[in-house]
Order: sequence, then C-alpha cells, then structure tokens
Amino acid sequence: MAQSSRELIRSLVRPVFLPSILFSIGENALIPMIPAGAERLGADLATASVIAGLIMLGTLFADIPAAKLLARIGERRGMMLAAFSGAIGLTLTGIATNIYVMALGVFLVGACAAIFALARHTFIAEQVPYEYRARALSLLGGMFRAGGFFGPLVTAGLIAIGDLHLVYWVVLALFAVTGFTVLTTKKDSTSHESGQIRQSTWHITKREWRKLSTLGVASALLAIVRTARIVGLPLWALYLKVDPGTAALFIGIAAGLDLALFYTSGQVMDRWGRRVAAVPTMFLLGISMFMIPLTHDAFGILYVGLFMSLANGLGSGIIMTLGADLAPADARGEFLAAFRLIIDSATATTAPLLSVATATIGLGFGFMGIGVISLIGAWLMWQHIPKYVPHQRKKAL
Repeated sequence: MAQSSRELIRSLVRPVFLPSILFSIGENALIPMIPAGAERLGADLATASVIAGLIMLGTLFADIPAAKLLARIGERRGMMLAAFSGAIGLTLTGIATNIYVMALGVFLVGACAAIFALARHTFIAEQVPYEYRARALSLLGGMFRAGGFFGPLVTAGLIAIGDLHLVYWVVLALFAVTGFTVLTTKKDSTSHESGQIRQSTWHITKREWRKLSTLGVASALLAIVRTARIVGLPLWALYLKVDPGTAALFIGIAAGLDLALFYTSGQVMDRWGRRVAAVPTMFLLGISMFMIPLTHDAFGILYVGLFMSLANGLGSGIIMTLGADLAPADARGEFLAAFRLIIDSATATTAPLLSVATATIGLGFGFMGIGVISLIGAWLMWQHIPKYVPHQRKKAL
C-alpha cells in the first residue's frame, strides 16, 4: 500500500528534520562567536575575518570528498560522523589558546557541515518520491531558516547570562545530541550501497555537465542573490546610519515572515511544478535588489526586507529540490556533491563581490548588479526547468 504524504513526512522527522534543526541552530549560534573568539586570542580585525571565513572554506573543501565518504558508509553514518566530528571541532575551538588551534576547529566544523548537508540532501533524494519531494525539501529548508533565526538568539541569551565560552559548550552539546538522535534511528535502506564501486564525482560532473551548466548555474545565481540579501541589508542599514538595534529588529521581523512561508513553497512545487516557484522567486528578488538603493530610512529597510522575505519564501527549498530532481539515480551523491560545490562557491563569493562593488562603483550600484544577476537567473529557470507534467493526484497534506 502506498505511503500517504503525511506518513512519509512524519517518517522523516527523527532521521532528518530533528537532527537538521539541532545542527543548524548549533552552527548558526557559533558563527557570530567566531570573530569575537579570535579577537580574544589576539587576532586583529582582518585576521578575525579570515578565521570566520574558514567555516565556509571548510565546507568548500569537503563538498567533493563528502560524496566518496557517503558512498562508503551511507547517509545515516555520515550524519553521525559529521555531528560527532563537529563536536570535536567545537572542542578545539573552545579550548584553543592560540588562533591556529581555533582556525583548525572552525575549519573542521565547516567540513562537517558539508558532510551533514550532503547526507541529508542525498537521503531525501533517495527516499522521497518526486510528487512529495518538494514538500520534504521545503521542510528541510525550513530547518535551515529556523536555525538561522534561533541560533543567534541562543548566542545572545547565553552571552547575557554567562561567559563567551558557554556558547561553545552549548553548541557542542547540540552537535552531540544531533549525533545521538541519528544513532537511535533505524538504518537507512540505502546503506547496502556502502562499499560499492561507483564513478568518481569528476566523472559524473563531466557526464552531467549540461544540467550543471544550466540549472546548476541558475541555482548558483539564486544562492548569490539570497546571500546578498542576508549580507546586504545590514550593510545598507550601516550606510544609512540606522541605529543597529532598530536595524536588527526590523531585519529579524522580515526573517520571521520568511520562516513562516517555508512550507507553502513545497506545496506549490509539488502541485503545480518547480517553475511556478523558482521563476517568481528570482524575478521578485531581483526587483527587491533594485529597490534597496531607493530606501532612505529604517522603515524603508523594513518594507524592502518584508518584500524580500515574501519573494524568498515562495522558493523555499527550490535549490535542493532542483538538485534532487536533476540527480541521476545511479550517482545521486556524486552529482549532488558537484551541485552543492557550485552553490557553496557562489555563496562564498557574494560578500567579496559586494565589497569590491562598494569600493569601486558604490554599494547601491552593487545591489543593482545583483538585481541583474537575479533576472538572468529567472530567465535561466524559465528556459531550463522542465514543464510541469501532473502526476496522479494523491491525498493532500
């Protein structure tokens, strides 16, 4: 008997969604702490920025090797390994007496984040049928958003009641609980593939280059625009000399709207196709980028932030969904590793792009450039996402 959508989503709570939100809260609680921790160890502002960037460098470094690792040990063991190894990285970061040990710990956490992300992405791509996949991945995207929303709040609360090191130990505990949560779940059905001889990620990248060079690039452009939104609004608030507390409050309100919309996107994609969510998201995000330079005060930032959140919420989970749809059945992990490397590389280059734009043509023109990138991405999505073919109707959630 076919599994209902509700039963299927419920079956993913313990092996995927719960560990994901725990890991995401921990990671996002750590990120604001890294520059301050490096500064306490004697790093200047530039060095502290470099150390903070090591978490993304670790992710980029591990994106490709993660596929080979998961092919050997399976997704469930990969998530456990990432969580427990991340706890080791947190320990190094917390007990570091110099910036080199701290840098190693931060790099290890970033690498573990890549392994964990690929494992859960591959798991859902393998286990969830196409007609429910977008909803499952939108829920997974919601776990990321929840982590991004609650993680910094956890950090702020812990700093208010204790020492900075308390944050490290709480995050370590979150990673450890994540590992034990996965440990207590049943073995996944794809674990029998462990040890099989499979094609290399490089071979799969060459074989699937058309997908990666079209929708892979379009997804990377969306990643750039989303990162510019996260990085850019605080920068523009700083440029307008808006009070930091007010700016943080208004940006937080906008983030709350984004979080509230995450599941709607999955329902839209599963019922009416991926294009219906992807194209409006990229088009409206592009329009919002053109709006940023037109704002002149805190309320302008709030209104644009809410518009951005509405646009972004329409496409919650779209990048992961497209990756899962495109991944070939005989090499899902290898394909998704290459796909995620493209996305993570685009994410990592966004802040430097805005920095260069600010130093040369001005931040406002930089946002306009990001807007053009988003419109190009919308066109690529429209051109290359396959037209929706209705599947047999099943009972809705």
